[in-house]
Order: sequence, then structure tokens, then C-alpha cells
Amino acid sequence: MTRGTHDTPGAAGSAASAGAPDSIAGSGFHAMWRDLHGIGRHPRTGGYRRYAWSAADADCRAWFRQEAAARGLAYEVDRNGNQWAWLGDPAQGDAVVTGSHLDSVPDGGAFDGPLGVVSAFAALDELRSRGARPGRPLAVVNFGDEEGARFGLACVGSRLTAGQLRPEQARELRDAGGVSLPQAMEAAGHDPDAIGPDPERLAGIGAFVELHIEQGRALDLGGGPVGVASAIWPHGRWRFDFGGQANHAGTTRLEDRRDPMLTYATTVLAARKKARLAGALATFGKVQVEPNGVNAIASLVRGWLDSRAADEETLATVVAAIEQAACERGARDGVDVTVTRESFTPVVEFAHELRDTLAALVSPDAPVPVLPTGAGHDAGILSAAVPTAMLFVRNPTGVSHSPAESAAEDDCVAGVTALADVLEGLACR
Repeated sequence: MTRGTHDTPGAAGSAASAGAPDSIAGSGFHAMWRDLHGIGRHPRTGGYRRYAWSAADADCRAWFRQEAAARGLAYEVDRNGNQWAWLGDPAQGDAVVTGSHLDSVPDGGAFDGPLGVVSAFAALDELRSRGARPGRPLAVVNFGDEEGARFGLACVGSRLTAGQLRPEQARELRDAGGVSLPQAMEAAGHDPDAIGPDPERLAGIGAFVELHIEQGRALDLGGGPVGVASAIWPHGRWRFDFGGQANHAGTTRLEDRRDPMLTYATTVLAARKKARLAGALATFGKVQVEPNGVNAIASLVRGWLDSRAADEETLATVVAAIEQAACERGARDGVDVTVTRESFTPVVEFAHELRDTLAALVSPDAPVPVLPTGAGHDAGILSAAVPTAMLFVRNPTGVSHSPAESAAEDDCVAGVTALADVLEGLACR
């Protein structure tokens, strides 16, 4: 099999005759990848628009249920809409769970999320081919609304389950069209009145392992095809509201304007500078403008800041510096600035014992790359209640949240094999 890269799952699935896919790990992976690749894919951009509780999401969920049925796994949907496929009796407790999510960011890539779910099913196939006999229940999970693309909050399914998002807060979430989360859930056939913490379910999980494409290039720059996560940087989302005065673009003198676009633009530049000086990350990736006319000075510009850092003190310092820069510029421009923190996830240190166990199972004879990540994951949310760990599969370009996201076919198969080794080591010995 070649080490080429692919930006579409269909291309990855085309190499079934190239050698490695003839294995159980390869053939099962590629068959599922082909079935999944067209769901929610935009014909013009080539990116994926699999938003929570949408038609594309329903098709992904139907795919998950079919894969569970094809393997004789017990299927269920929990109170928060997360999907589970069980091998063994979950009532036994101390279960080993793996999986990820199937939803996407706007025009996202093929691998972020789905790679972990497809690899989970393929790893169970591999275990069966080895004749492994699990002594603990095994499950594959698809967590709902991980990306937060529709309702603006990431990891809704796992946050609700872990009690990190209160039901009343979740019911207030709305998409850009004004549709509430409960309305969307109900339209998709799920009871929104049932949402809330699920401590009994979490108490029955002994370990959760999430496989994910690396969202960077650390493995490609010096590691192998598979690495182990050490930690997730603290991160959050802040909404900046810049309130000015709408006016005519062709008649209003520059000195008479209260233009929030100027304040917003200056804040974007300040965010880049403050983050660079602190060794952190800060991104304004979403903006709304009112009245949004070409020949009108805006009355309101609303921008969302995503910021991340290696530690919480640095993150707080960077965000405070960005807010200060926005307020100082707003005072000069006659623009009111309001900042609202919409979400925050503290630093996650994955359970060291489980992390070290994964490293030994993946590569018993040589050191395996162990690396932190700046991206949030369901594994990070669950880590407060369940021992969690993550495997990363090499990303040759480092591009993620984009149609250009890619992974080599043989690396994907190596990820399946590594995950099977982990599941066998945790559940079958």
C-alpha cells in the first residue's frame, strides 16, 4: 500500500486491493469508509456539513445503527442522544468504551470524528478475527454534537452526560435560524425532556479510549503512524459584541462615524499579537454583521474568539489582554464592547496509568510518541468522571477542520490495529 494522502474517504477506500486492506483491519475499515463518505458532503466545496440533528446527522446515525446490527451488537440511544453499540452486557460494569463523533464543522474534513468511529468498529472486527475473548463489556459510541457547529457549544452530548452542561442551559441553545436544541431533537425523533446527567452510565465505564486524527504535524515530523495523547490544552469560546451606529457609507464623514468594524478589525490583529507573544493560540473564526449592507456602516459586529494555551493562567492572561485591547480601541471609535464567555474547558491531563498502558500496548518494543493537543474532544469532557486516553493517527499536512484534512491509508489501518491491540490488552487479559 502506498503512503499517499487523500482528502476524501472514497479515495481512501479505493485501495482495498493494495495489500494491507486484505487484512480484517483493512478490509472492514475501507468498506465502512466507502459507505460513510458521501453523507453530508457538499458537492461544491467537498467539505462535510454534518450538523447536529440535521438530515445528514440522521443519515450518519442510521449508518451507525446498521454497523452495530451487522455485528450483532446491542444498540441503544441514551437520554442525551448519544449512540452506543455493545458487545457484552453493560450491566456487568467496568466496560471498555471506544469511539468518537460523526458530526462536522462547516465544510469540515472527512477524518475528524468519523475516523474514530469507523476504526472502533473495525477494531472489534479485528478482535473477533484473532479469537479474542473479552472479559469486560466492550462498546462503540458516537457522541452527539461534538463540534458545536449548529448550536455554538462543543461536546453537547458528552457535556450533558457528564453533568458539565445543565439541561436548562442546553434548552436555551439555538441555531442561526432560531431553532432551539429541544426543537431540533424532537424533530429528529428524540425526546428533549430526557436530557441530563447520566452518572449510572459513566459509573459502568472502566476506560474510554478515543482514536482521532492528529490535528497537527508532530507525528509526521518525527513520530510513527500512531501516537498517544498526554493532555488537552485548556480552551474556550468568547463572544465579542461591538456596538456602534448604523449610518450611510457614502455621506457620513470619517470623523463622525461610530464604526464597530474598525474596532473588530483591530481586535483581530491584537488577538494574533497577544497570542504570539504568549505562545498561545487565538482565532476569530466567526463573525456576524448588522445590518450587513455593502453601503451601510455597521451598527453591530459580533465576533467569536477561540483561544487555547498550554496552561490556564496563560489562557486567562491572553484573553484579558485581547479584551483590554478591544475596549481601548472601542473607546477611541465610540464603540461599546461587551465580552461574554460562552464555554470553557480546563486543562485535561489524561490518566497517566492508562496513558502509559496504551503506549506499552501500541509499541511494546520501542517508545511511542506521546504528545499534547490544543483541540478539545469528548475524551477530555469525560476525563473528570472516567479514566480516558487518546490515540492519534498521523496527519501528513497537519490540516484539520477543512476538506484538505487527510491521512494515509496504511496509517489508518495502523490505527485500527493499534486500537485493537489496546482493546485486547484492556478487555481480554
